[in-house]
Amino acid sequence: MARESESGTPIEPVYGPEALKGWEADERLGAPGVYPYTRGVYPTMYTGRPWTMRQYAGFGTAAESNARYKQLIANGTMGLSVAFDLPTQMGHDSDAPLAQGEVGKVGVAIDSIDDMRVLFGGIPLDKVSTSMTINAPAALLLLLYQLVAEEQGVPADKLTGTIQNDVLKEYIARGTYIFPPKPSLRLIADIFKYCRAEIPRWNTISISGYHMAEAGATPAQEIAFTLADGIQYVRTAVAAGMDVDDFAPRLSFFFVSRTTILEEVAKFRAARRIWARVMQEEFGAKNPKSLMLRFHTQTAGVQLTAQQPEVNLVRVAIQGLGAVLGGTQSLHTNSYDEAIALPTDKSARLALRTQQVLAYETDVTATVDPFAGSYVVESLTDDVERAALELMEQVEERGGAVEAIEQGYQKMEIERSAYRQALATDAGERVVVGVNRYQLDEEEPYEPLRVDPAIEVQQVERLRVLRAERDQAAVDAALAELRTAAEGQDANVLYPMKEALRARATVGEVCNLLREVWGAYVPSERF
Repeated sequence: MARESESGTPIEPVYGPEALKGWEADERLGAPGVYPYTRGVYPTMYTGRPWTMRQYAGFGTAAESNARYKQLIANGTMGLSVAFDLPTQMGHDSDAPLAQGEVGKVGVAIDSIDDMRVLFGGIPLDKVSTSMTINAPAALLLLLYQLVAEEQGVPADKLTGTIQNDVLKEYIARGTYIFPPKPSLRLIADIFKYCRAEIPRWNTISISGYHMAEAGATPAQEIAFTLADGIQYVRTAVAAGMDVDDFAPRLSFFFVSRTTILEEVAKFRAARRIWARVMQEEFGAKNPKSLMLRFHTQTAGVQLTAQQPEVNLVRVAIQGLGAVLGGTQSLHTNSYDEAIALPTDKSARLALRTQQVLAYETDVTATVDPFAGSYVVESLTDDVERAALELMEQVEERGGAVEAIEQGYQKMEIERSAYRQALATDAGERVVVGVNRYQLDEEEPYEPLRVDPAIEVQQVERLRVLRAERDQAAVDAALAELRTAAEGQDANVLYPMKEALRARATVGEVCNLLREVWGAYVPSERF
């Protein structure tokens, strides 16, 4: 049903020449919801319902994060997005020497099922969609989530959400890896198989370009290296004996949205088109859902400034608009104070309200793919696609994503781009409002949210109590079963891993066992 403009004229759900007769036959453009999905993966997009509004949150203890999640849900958040602290991301318990000073700082500390139980206490897991930004230990956090759901009486086939689970980009741009690439890919294939059998509605991976962009990647580099990683994951799963249509519909992607709206819209449209063709032509996917590049977007944290932080409200609104115009399936809008510290309750609420204004006060949700047919956007889409394909060919010539990573190719290309951007900013050629132009003589005072250092002491004490109370014989037996599975090649490690976590083995204990079996990744000194 068409909406009306403020002037009373109808806004059609879809626009195109002669009601799309010409475009439906154009395989480069097509109609919305039609291969190659340039105009969006669904025929109606936001004219039926808006994107999922997620807010990335997590800090300190599980109890503190639980309170923040409940506030976000009360304010209208449609999906939770969990941030974990650095020790959790690296597979270390809060009492590990390497965790000192980092517990609860950039996310919530999760050491065991006890913490996960508190994190989601009072939150009905069959009613919310949960995204977890976790990579190397993604299997552990997913299993802990499933165990908590079981305690709530929620069957696994009712759970919806996403684990990021994209370890290849960690070697390229982010650094929170644990194991070498080969066993990491084996673990990812096991996750694909496990979720197909046990948690069928779960998105098993969110192949991420966001962190590459934060490290300095251009839009073309962002989608090229992300899609190349996606190809590697699909090849791994197929080599493990899976049919592409058994797992590809649950693949998802994660991109940034910068303030450069036109190129960002073109980037999203080009990425959909490339992925659809790769899945059809290389892998022979038959299920249309296997061809659809569905993605989550986060506004560009790297573009936020500590100077005049209120200006970030404007940046985030523009970035969010670009994501929506580009057809994202879900969106997180950054809080304006994130360049200084963890977001306050007020700034997190304002970030969510930004999405709600876009969804309900603008007319961008009234029609599908508002920029389709724009001379500049169509031309930019072709340009970004061409540049991305050239970079993907460079990856292929080096033997694929893993081999290119081991040669340092993607990392070096991104670093060159970051250096060029830094030079342009320093020279004033790239304007950053409040930083190299329109500065204030004196910044206004701001009181940031800070994590209480006592949290680390509390987490260490929780671990001491856990180890004293649990059935250690049961933990040892479960970990022995996990070791046997990890040492072999055929067993799916998630099943014994789940039993170890049920017995209250800690995240660090499980990861340390796998480090012993699989080794730990050490980057080459050449890069």
